[in-house]
Amino acid sequence: MSLRLRIALGSVIAGAAVLALKYLAYVLTGSVALYSDALESIVNVASSFATLLAVWYAAKPADSNHPYGHDKAEYFAAVLVGVMIVLAALSIFNAAWEGYHATETADYTVKGLAVNGLASVLNCGWAVLLIRFGRKNGSPALEADGQHLMTDVVTSVGVLVGVILVFLTGWRQLDSLLAGLVGLNVLWSGWTLMKASVSGLMDEAASTDVQDMLRGLISEHGEGAIEAHDLRTRLAGRLTFVDFHLVVPGEMSVDAAHDICDRIEQAIGKSLPGARVTIHVEPEHKAKHSGIVVL
Repeated sequence: MSLRLRIALGSVIAGAAVLALKYLAYVLTGSVALYSDALESIVNVASSFATLLAVWYAAKPADSNHPYGHDKAEYFAAVLVGVMIVLAALSIFNAAWEGYHATETADYTVKGLAVNGLASVLNCGWAVLLIRFGRKNGSPALEADGQHLMTDVVTSVGVLVGVILVFLTGWRQLDSLLAGLVGLNVLWSGWTLMKASVSGLMDEAASTDVQDMLRGLISEHGEGAIEAHDLRTRLAGRLTFVDFHLVVPGEMSVDAAHDICDRIEQAIGKSLPGARVTIHVEPEHKAKHSGIVVL
């Protein structure tokens, strides 16, 4: 089992542990706000499981039906997570509405609040690990899962502070209002996540910094060529696809032009791990002279 897959499996286990702790905190207190916090953790477990399946599928090697690999499966998982987050937000709104009109008063025990705090600490540690690992290894699904968990941490801390205020002030309705605020935050989190994932599915280009780096590498290692143009990039999970046209003198041999392409591909591969480079070689008299001038 790869490290990426073990991390994804760990998210499912950690999510289940956090869910158990938060639900225990709700049982001990009866707080609607803590219930909404626990409800979001159900989504965390479901989304982590979806991420696990996506990471497993994305790791499969390219085949005849998917010659560019399966990495985009992670974006589909991220979109699915976003949908589930939005559904959780709607459930939280319903719980908050019912709690606002309820007549029962929650029992804000220190033990229940401590259990909820412990769950938040566990969530925060795992979220930081996921975000760092996802960014370092180019895994949008794992990074999205980590960002979602970090949002959950922020809302959990807010809920905990608010519940303490309810305990101190005796204002029961504040508990339901806090649940509603949690729902709004969760809703925004789901929308942001879906928006970012859809960009990946739409073949979003690499960042400006990456494109500038590619231009520099082509210029630096393209000695013997005349120019390069029509540079294009697209992201697919941990992979970055790069293609451009390389203009060479018309009398240059195929072997010499191939050597130039090899130099450029090796330089890009060292600076941008996971890059897939395609170079279209053009003779000078058939090229359109625009783009990156290769010195």
